[in-house]
Amino acid sequence: MATQPESNQPEEIVKLPEILPILPLRGLVVYPQTGVPLTIGQPRSIRLVDDVVTGDRFMGLVASKHPEIESPDPEHLYKVGTAGLIHRMFRAPDGTIRLLVQGLFRFRIIEFVATEPYLKARIEVIPEKQETGLEVEALARNVRDQFAHIAEMIPSMPRELVATVTSITDPLQTVYTIANLQRMDIEDAQEILELDSITDKLHKLVTLLTRESEVLELSQKIQKEARSEIDKVQREYFLREQLKAIQRELGETDEQAADVEEFRKKIEESGMSEEARKLAQRELDRLSRLPTAAAEYGVIRTFLDWLVSLPWSKTTPDNLDIAHAREVLDQDHYGLEDIKERILEYLAIRKLRLDRAAEFAQETTPDVIRRQREGVILCFIGPPGVGKTSLGQSISRAMGRKFVRISLGGVRDEAEIRGHRRTYIGAMPGRIIQALRRVETRNPVFMLDEIDKLSFDFRGDPASALLEVLDPEQNQEFRDNYIEVAFDLSQVMFITTANQMETIPGPLLDRMEIIQLSGYTDSEKFEIAKRYLIPRQLKENSLRQDEIEFTPKALTTIIRHYTREAGVRNLEREIGSICRKVATKITEGKITRQVVDENTIREFLGRPKYLGTEEIQRRTEIPGVATGLAWTPVGGDVLFIEATIMPGSKGFITTGSVGKVMQESAQAALSYVRSRAAQLGIDPNIFEKSDIHLHIPAGAQPKDGPSAGVTMATALVSLLTGRLVRSDVGMTGEITLRGQVLPVGGIKEKVLAAHRAGLKTVILPKGNEADLEDLPEEVHNAIQFILVERVDEVLEHALEQKVEQPAQV
Repeated sequence: MATQPESNQPEEIVKLPEILPILPLRGLVVYPQTGVPLTIGQPRSIRLVDDVVTGDRFMGLVASKHPEIESPDPEHLYKVGTAGLIHRMFRAPDGTIRLLVQGLFRFRIIEFVATEPYLKARIEVIPEKQETGLEVEALARNVRDQFAHIAEMIPSMPRELVATVTSITDPLQTVYTIANLQRMDIEDAQEILELDSITDKLHKLVTLLTRESEVLELSQKIQKEARSEIDKVQREYFLREQLKAIQRELGETDEQAADVEEFRKKIEESGMSEEARKLAQRELDRLSRLPTAAAEYGVIRTFLDWLVSLPWSKTTPDNLDIAHAREVLDQDHYGLEDIKERILEYLAIRKLRLDRAAEFAQETTPDVIRRQREGVILCFIGPPGVGKTSLGQSISRAMGRKFVRISLGGVRDEAEIRGHRRTYIGAMPGRIIQALRRVETRNPVFMLDEIDKLSFDFRGDPASALLEVLDPEQNQEFRDNYIEVAFDLSQVMFITTANQMETIPGPLLDRMEIIQLSGYTDSEKFEIAKRYLIPRQLKENSLRQDEIEFTPKALTTIIRHYTREAGVRNLEREIGSICRKVATKITEGKITRQVVDENTIREFLGRPKYLGTEEIQRRTEIPGVATGLAWTPVGGDVLFIEATIMPGSKGFITTGSVGKVMQESAQAALSYVRSRAAQLGIDPNIFEKSDIHLHIPAGAQPKDGPSAGVTMATALVSLLTGRLVRSDVGMTGEITLRGQVLPVGGIKEKVLAAHRAGLKTVILPKGNEADLEDLPEEVHNAIQFILVERVDEVLEHALEQKVEQPAQV
């Protein structure tokens, strides 16, 4: 028989049997001197309890190393356990057994002697070492204090139990009692049981209790912060509800309710379409149910603000007085008769449509007539400074409509036109909708400036997005990505501007009516400067009419020798520069009045920038230089083509930043000259032993196109025959290898450039004869036009009859 040590031996129990039935415990360690309730459900364990109860009621309580195993084997159990005595047993209706077991002594398993019907093992009792002293007493007191502190943080812990535990004086009983009540891992609990020294047990328990205390304190802090936040939200909610109740009692409404009511009123008054009204009502209902602090509240509110502020039904009445419109256009612009007539035609058709609505009442209701599309998209194409943008402002003033302008230069994001979807942060409508909201009317004159400078990349193609905007058959249902509903653009008069037609996408160009604006003549520039530019610069520089005077010769000198452009933008800059210098002199007290004449121009503007006909005479005073006419995006220009010959056998080269088409034209000109060498009086052998170099000055400027063919041929013939090219002749035209002269484009711009340069004769292809009808009368009177069909005719009129010394190698 295994005898119990005399110390700590209960009076009613004096010895244990050497072999004890072993009851495996899952997730639980039973300590001596503690009572533990157990629930038995395994058949093997129930059989063990039944046998023990009928015997001496002793059994061994051993913890399992793996709590997840329902029926652990001997190798799954710890070697140290606690002998227990069954005090009470209760058999539940579900077949389980509930026990109250008293822990007695520690024991160590020597060996297992049976596994069926349940585990049995031979044991030996492990005596407890009795220790006293200040350290033990201090550790025991610390353990009790920590347990009491932990119990304060666990509301479910009975206060009576805490008082009982803290009143225990025996250190060993203190360890086992508190360890039994404290939550810990199975490994830590088993370690406390297996330690022999009370001091070691107390140290281990102090460590576990300290950690548990810190965890509970942190948990309480987290709960306190969370509870504080919840309390704050609840407090704000209750305060808002109280505020609403107080406002209802006072007959007032809160801010959110006021917003909702204001939006509801604006929706009814906006005159928006049925589709837009339903969307607005749906979003307003969502807004009314959201708290103002919600992130989506601001998004919906901004969307509704955009929706109700659009001019769904706001229009400005058209002034269709044709005489008034003609007067306004004449006041704002000099010349441009064709454009003015086209605008007056548009107004006349609109006036007839409205005046004769009664005659078509059976076919068309007045409301449908009012909603008829504008039917035309005007596109002004011309060089800079000719008044394209200001012409749109004049149209709006003549019609009595509001004017809005957006620049499309450099726009490469489709969302700039159609807007962003509301799912994006910072989403907003496109420029079309933004401009209509800004102008507050649905029928403005809308100018899309620089439409030829649109670009596209991975963000989309804005030119394609404009197809719907500029199509009169589609823009009644324009849908911005942000607004999401259709907005009618059919009442908007769209006007676009561009410098060149080539860079406008084909489908977009097809939707517009092209109106070409060419450059101004010198006399037109003179009148524009006198009527518009000088008064405007006087106002901008705070000068009075009697303080400065421009003589006619001074203006002519500025136009011819200080500017060379199709428009008048640089001309206005030069006039402004003179006005600023005069204002400086008046401010310094040097003068009170300034007369600007041809003698004082150099004082204000420096030396002339362009020499006019003098430059052409100087450039063409040797054979091999011809004067051509070129078209550029900023208007026409004079182009010099130079040819030279040198000994060698490298052939023919062309320089001057020329494109492939121009290089081919140069080669065609050389081939024509070589094929006609005998008739032109050129030594055929000269091509075999010579290099010919054709150069187009201003080499930094890219040049291309076939229209310089006649000029190249003339320069080559002049070089090889020694005949000078007439200095007062300019020419343009494409040539063939057979010597035919084919028509080219840009005739008006080229002829105006020749007029600006002071040329007296212009040689043009016979096929361009119809283009001469577009020229101003002043140009017709100043220039002699020679229409040719073959290169021989060009040479006859372009070359001097006097034969100089031909080119020698």
